[in-house]
Amino acid sequence: MIPISNFIGHFTTITRHRHRVISHCLKAGIFWQGLLHDLSKYSPEEFFLGVKYYQGTRSPNEGEREAYGYSKAWMHHKGRNKHHFEYWTDYDPQTKLMSPVKMPVRYVKEMFCDRVAASKIYAGEKYHDGYALDYFLKAKARRKIHPDTSELIERLLRMLAEKGEKETFKYIRSLKKY
Repeated sequence: MIPISNFIGHFTTITRHRHRVISHCLKAGIFWQGLLHDLSKYSPEEFFLGVKYYQGTRSPNEGEREAYGYSKAWMHHKGRNKHHFEYWTDYDPQTKLMSPVKMPVRYVKEMFCDRVAASKIYAGEKYHDGYALDYFLKAKARRKIHPDTSELIERLLRMLAEKGEKETFKYIRSLKKY
C-alpha cells in the first residue's frame, strides 16, 4: 500500500515546480508556453508512477529506473514535452541512426526555465544561481543533444551563474531564432 503522503508530496512537488516554471516563463517572454508546461505529469500514465516512486528529494523517475531499469513515466513525458532535448531525436537520413535534432529556441527557453525551477525545488536552501549549470555539466559528456542546443542552454546557464536571473531573463527575452 502506497502511503497518502506520497500522493500529497508528489502532487505538491509537481505543482510547485510547474508554478515556478510558469513564473520563469513569464520572465522569459513565453508565458502561454509556461501555462501548458508539464501538464502530462497529471496524466494517469505519469502521475500514479510518480506517486509510487515519490521520494521528495529527486525525480520519482529515478526510483522507477532503479526498480525496472527504465522509466515508463519518463518515456511518456519526454515524448509529449518539447522542452526536453530527448524529444528532439530522429533518424538521420544519411547515417540511418537516431540522432539529436536542433531544438527551436522557444523550447530551449522553456528548458532553461524548467531546469532552474527544478533546481530550486529539489535543492531547496542549497540552491544558488550556479546550481543548474553544475547539474547540467555533470552529465555533459554522456548527453545526446544537438551541439547547437547544448551550446545555447549551457550559455544561458553560465549567464545565470555569472550574472544572475534578472540579466539572464532579459537576455532570454531578446533571443530570436538561431
